[in-house]
Amino acid sequence: MAGALSEVLGEVLVSAEGEEVAVSALAARGVSLVGLYFGCSLGGSCAQLGASLAAFYGRFRGEAAAAGGQRLEIVFVSAEQEQQQWQEAVRAMPWLALPFADKHRKLKLWNKYRVSNIPSLIFIDASTGKVVCRNGLLVIRDDPEGLEFPWGPKPFSEVVAGPLLRNNGQTLDSTALEGSHVGVYFSAHWCPPCRSLTRVLVESYRKIKEAGQKFEILFVSADRSEDSFKQYFSEMPWVAVPYADEARRSRLNRLYGIQGIPTLIVLDSKGDVITRQGRVEVLNDVECREFPWHPKPVLELTDSNAVQLNEGPCLVLFVDSEDDGESEAAKQLIQPIAEKIIAKYKAKEEEAPLLFFVAGEDDMTDSLRDYTNLPEAAPLLTILDMSARAKYVMDVEEITPEIVEAFVSDFLADKLKPEPI
Repeated sequence: MAGALSEVLGEVLVSAEGEEVAVSALAARGVSLVGLYFGCSLGGSCAQLGASLAAFYGRFRGEAAAAGGQRLEIVFVSAEQEQQQWQEAVRAMPWLALPFADKHRKLKLWNKYRVSNIPSLIFIDASTGKVVCRNGLLVIRDDPEGLEFPWGPKPFSEVVAGPLLRNNGQTLDSTALEGSHVGVYFSAHWCPPCRSLTRVLVESYRKIKEAGQKFEILFVSADRSEDSFKQYFSEMPWVAVPYADEARRSRLNRLYGIQGIPTLIVLDSKGDVITRQGRVEVLNDVECREFPWHPKPVLELTDSNAVQLNEGPCLVLFVDSEDDGESEAAKQLIQPIAEKIIAKYKAKEEEAPLLFFVAGEDDMTDSLRDYTNLPEAAPLLTILDMSARAKYVMDVEEITPEIVEAFVSDFLADKLKPEPI
């Protein structure tokens, strides 16, 4: 256990009393699950979670003491920029914390687990370091007594089991989804980007069905009232989890670690995830020629997928799009390297630590260059880490596979010196 956890958390954590605690000591305590709590001491939402989490943690510690062990440990990964604020926050917490000075590891954790907002709570297996549950906030709300511990992922068919609705009031059993590709659509009427996506998605759904593909969409509402749900669902030609079944809606949010809407998760006929970026795919492929949208190792940077630049470090190769075929040649150059990285991490059941893009010349790319203060050169090889506000730049006359591979390897080995964005 210590090896896997040390790879994630380092060798030492800090207690509320300021004492160092070896990560290896967690094994002796019987810890089988670690919750990574990404948050801060400021703001109402973090304060509310802190209070709920403390009560939750206290129940587990009490049970563990009675049973002679400790199944759960929490580690605070702070967003604090000032050490005094960090110290005050840690003193008020009954669990452990990542040391304030370990800022590099903190950023790696935010990137590794694609944390896009706080507070966020992610449970990982203490023996393997693998993610067990991405949305621990819902665990605290839905299972306050810890009866479902350790909250591991369940098959889609089990989580979705039960009656589903059509907007004409008819019901059908969830087994009707078997054998079809399924888009699990997390959305709400109050959310303007959701309504915009729904209009496009209705047309995409129609085209896919007319092409003879077995495809269904499951609406999982985040509306604030049943009336809003009914109004919004009336625009949709697919099926939905009944609004009153809050427990099942919450379990689906937990299963896919939903942190924001709209989100479209596309599943294959076995219920396995094809892509979590269904929103981007639908907007980029309005004719649905590439359905069911298996992920591409290298993407051409567009307005609709630029949001992915905020999800973690991204390799972006800027090219001169006025040169015919330049973008396609750049993709072909990067693709074998991207495929190797993706396959390596997939074998470890982890997400790749880099996304790969080729960027041509357009207004959006010009804005990105301006924002990150990049030179005007093309080709220009970069790695952009927006959350860390850091960039890594390789400005050479010719980009070769060997240069790209060495650049990526050095980045993953922490051998590159970042420049500020």
